[in-house]
Amino acid sequence: MACTINAAEVKRVKAMGFLNNRGTDLFNGRVITVNGKITAKQAAVLAEAAEKFGNGDVEFTTRMTVEIRGIPFEKIEEFQAYIAQAGLETGGTGAVVRPIVSCKGTTCQYGLYDTFALSQKIHERFYKGYHTVQLPHKFKIATGGCPNNCVKPSLNDLGIYGQLIPTMDKNLCKGCKKCQVEKGCPMGAAKLVDGVIQRDKSICNNCGRCVGVCPFGAVKEGTPGYRIVIGGRWGKKVAVGRELDQIFTSEEEVLAIVERAILLFRDKGKTGERFADTIARIGFDEVQKQLMSQIPLTDGADC
Repeated sequence: MACTINAAEVKRVKAMGFLNNRGTDLFNGRVITVNGKITAKQAAVLAEAAEKFGNGDVEFTTRMTVEIRGIPFEKIEEFQAYIAQAGLETGGTGAVVRPIVSCKGTTCQYGLYDTFALSQKIHERFYKGYHTVQLPHKFKIATGGCPNNCVKPSLNDLGIYGQLIPTMDKNLCKGCKKCQVEKGCPMGAAKLVDGVIQRDKSICNNCGRCVGVCPFGAVKEGTPGYRIVIGGRWGKKVAVGRELDQIFTSEEEVLAIVERAILLFRDKGKTGERFADTIARIGFDEVQKQLMSQIPLTDGADC
């Protein structure tokens, strides 16, 4: 069996978030979530829509969107109207900013900032607000709560993950034979040297695990921040993103970098190339310079 729908129509509805089910006249309706979250009411409406318009299955994508499979071509607009009653919409395709992916850093024990809140701001400002901004290729963004990299920020066009830069007061260090800071450091960056706790900044990934574990308060606080990684991608060609040199200590700085990266890609990218290709062609140092040209260095910059 082959699809009998006109190729131009297949392309048109793909831009609306409907992907042809190979070898049929049926389509997957891709429903957008905000960083992977939907309400219980929305889940109920999707279940109803799957039964009413599709084959009854609700599928989840790797980018945290939801797809209803088996929707007839002539039912597409009716399907959109049905899910709209719950505030849901289709999309997530094309050479634009794609739906934002977030880990559960808001509630995870290792989360260093409110990932849901930041990703929702990015969703509203850049996925929705920049939806008519045509780019050379798709642009994927992921927000991770810590260096554990669970949502693979380094494999996105732009990734963000949390930081907690430890503040060590060596005057409070007692040189314990069983140092809790050294024992708890997953990177082996914290070591007792001549009876005093030291941190190897070249190894430390600022995960924050050492903050608060010393019974004498030698590491009782840390500076929260964000790392930004650019130029990652996953697919036929894999590229691991590279970190910008600075650790950013405000959400406003992060949002400014996200915006400049999207606009730089729009203006400097060539049609069909991913952001990783643009960076390779222009040079990482030059891209970093342009992204950070108006961002002042902060206290966390050299950590």
